[in-house]
Amino acid sequence: MIDPLPWPPLAELRRRTSLKWRRYPEDVLPMFVAEMDVAPAEPVVRALTEAIARGDTGYPNGPGYAEAFAGFAARRWGWAVRPEHTAMVPDVMLGIVEVLKLLTDDGDAVIVNPPVYPPFFMFVGHLGRRIVEAPLGPDGRLDPDALRAAFRTATAGGRRAAYLLCSPHNPTGTVHTRQELTEVAELAARHRVGVVVDEIHAPLVYPGVEFVPYLTVPGGEEGFAVVSASKAWNLAGLKAALAVAGPAAAGTLKRMPEEVGHGPSHLGILAHAAALTEGVGWLDRLLAGLDHNRRLLGELLAERFPEIGYRPPEGTYLAWLDCRALPVGDDPAAMFLDRGRVALNPGPEFGTGGAGHARFNLATAPEHLREAVRRMAAAVGR
Repeated sequence: MIDPLPWPPLAELRRRTSLKWRRYPEDVLPMFVAEMDVAPAEPVVRALTEAIARGDTGYPNGPGYAEAFAGFAARRWGWAVRPEHTAMVPDVMLGIVEVLKLLTDDGDAVIVNPPVYPPFFMFVGHLGRRIVEAPLGPDGRLDPDALRAAFRTATAGGRRAAYLLCSPHNPTGTVHTRQELTEVAELAARHRVGVVVDEIHAPLVYPGVEFVPYLTVPGGEEGFAVVSASKAWNLAGLKAALAVAGPAAAGTLKRMPEEVGHGPSHLGILAHAAALTEGVGWLDRLLAGLDHNRRLLGELLAERFPEIGYRPPEGTYLAWLDCRALPVGDDPAAMFLDRGRVALNPGPEFGTGGAGHARFNLATAPEHLREAVRRMAAAVGR
């Protein structure tokens, strides 16, 4: 029953060779990219070491991932996922791209809700689709008026369009309600817009908050979700994900090229399946630690930075900091890095509404969180 977050120590973390620990010099405390400072769940370690020991390092095969996710979704959310309505994809963003190819053509529009995960802009642009923005409201939630306007713009002239929804939302940590998602489905049906939902952070929702899978709301049977265990169990380096079609969209998903399923890692599938079937206790302990950290960050900011706007996230391990009341310009992360030697994600990279903000990764030991805020305070002379 040990919280995974207080371990490993900083010296051990700096031995890691992943992006979080190698992008910046060693005097920088990294609180940016979505990697967690945790040791892996024991079932994941066991699944991988046993696979290596028996030489099981070949190509992926079979429905194991889909079945593991279906079991997790049923137990966690009461969501009855049919494995035959899924397709293996290399990771969530590449899965989103493949679904968007099924729903749109070159030059068609994809609607997003900025500020939002920066790869949404990059991957959609690289695909040859145009972005139509429906910015979040001042409360950080979906804005129905903005959505209606964006859907009208996206489908003008009778063109096909898709809506790429982040649920829970990155970077704000907003968890969309059943009513909000139902309204999305109604609006999408009215405008004949395909809905693709990135639900990678779905297992990372805090006590007292309900995560609602989009495909379970009325009208959601026409949509698609792309899911993975990678965020909740810190498995980004073990590539695997799943595209899930609502019952009415299953025929469309079957048009996904067979070779897309060649992209996931066999070891990734084994690790993700072990996490989903045997790693739930580890996940619950992690969530307790993250819950403590999101509250601790609020206390530290209230003490050292009352000017910073902060809503504790309802989901994810990411905090969205509104620094516009500080003399730090449009990109506070640049100043905190230069003067405080702490690395955050720059808000402007998240699109409209990101200027003056920064994203802060909560998934670390409380002592590192305290040190990060201390450095940020020192950077502005506190």
